[in-house]
Amino acid sequence: MTDRYSEDDVVMTVTRLTRSQLVRFVEGDLVRPEREAGAYIFRRIDIARLELLCDLSQALDFDEAGLGIVVSLIDQLHATRHDLATLAGAIDALPTELRARIMTELENVERDAIDPRKD
Repeated sequence: MTDRYSEDDVVMTVTRLTRSQLVRFVEGDLVRPEREAGAYIFRRIDIARLELLCDLSQALDFDEAGLGIVVSLIDQLHATRHDLATLAGAIDALPTELRARIMTELENVERDAIDPRKD
């Protein structure tokens, strides 16, 4: 399996995708391929994103403005998950006593968020 795809490869791989859709998705900055010798070079992550764009635009009838909003939200969610994983890794590296204090404080914050009334 290759890690780099030409425009022709992409259209053959993502069978629901037309070349004109591909061009619109690139021009609309919904997918960001590399540029090499005047041609677009797509990666596997671009293929997955194009599959998602096809799902959203065809099955759910999103227009390009809607696609931009949804994809932006998905990107934000992925970034947040990455940040949380990084934070969890940093907490795991702390001494046990400090981790326990952090967990207690997180439980307090969560409890206060559920029932914000102060005694």
